[in-house]
Amino acid sequence: MKQFCFTYFTRLLPLFFIGGLGACSNMEKDINVVLPELKPQLVVECYLEQGMPYQLTLSESTSFLAEPQLSLVRDAIVVISFRGRPDTLRYRPFFDTYQRKYYTHYSRNILRARAGEVLTLVITDKTGRKLTGTTIVQAPVRIDTIEAHYNDRQEAFLLTKFTDPPQTSNYYWYSVHKRRFNSRAELDYAADDKLNESSTIAFGSGYDFKKNDTTIVSLYHIEKQYYDFLNTVEAAREANSNPFAQPSGIKSTVQGGLGVFTNLAYDRRVFILKD
Repeated sequence: MKQFCFTYFTRLLPLFFIGGLGACSNMEKDINVVLPELKPQLVVECYLEQGMPYQLTLSESTSFLAEPQLSLVRDAIVVISFRGRPDTLRYRPFFDTYQRKYYTHYSRNILRARAGEVLTLVITDKTGRKLTGTTIVQAPVRIDTIEAHYNDRQEAFLLTKFTDPPQTSNYYWYSVHKRRFNSRAELDYAADDKLNESSTIAFGSGYDFKKNDTTIVSLYHIEKQYYDFLNTVEAAREANSNPFAQPSGIKSTVQGGLGVFTNLAYDRRVFILKD
């Protein structure tokens, strides 16, 4: 009798399930959500480097539900000032074959600055929009050593050690590329020195490398505002791929618009893995 009851119940279970679906279908209701109309904002991306000309990309934001497109701003006046001298960048879209990036504005002036000096950015356009930004030149932090540590399968992780400048809060961006710098990074993350109690900091990787691999290791000494930007971008990326995550806003380093205006001070080494 027990066997019969169990079998009978399991046969009825799909009927209960189908009935439940029918009940749920009666609970469906279409809701029209009216999204607020947001005005396009200026969007800038500018990374200043020692010994390199001023160059940046300027566009404007579009609606989240709009078709993907790159909306360039051709009529803007873009000015970077250094040591009291303003430099107006020309609108000349081009592709940088080394960094594999597109830029819209360019100047022939080469950045030669000392740590602690300040550069400012002011962008205005014919519609009255104004974007501003400030960056303080950072001093490079030198890499002391790079080590390769192997597991039983002859896979290696890298350990990069450097000396953290004392008595100041410091922020870093660490990346490792394989074979060439303009390829996709094998490792890329931002970190600070708050939890470090000694003067030596070590950044590591996963077991992503093998003997005779050529790697390019870069240690960037960055501003806190750029550190915050990188962390919020990563949080937003994770939220987009997780339906249960809370949406995360991105902290720009500029005012009056969106994006980044900063300088990149770094030490970079080519490291070939050996036994």
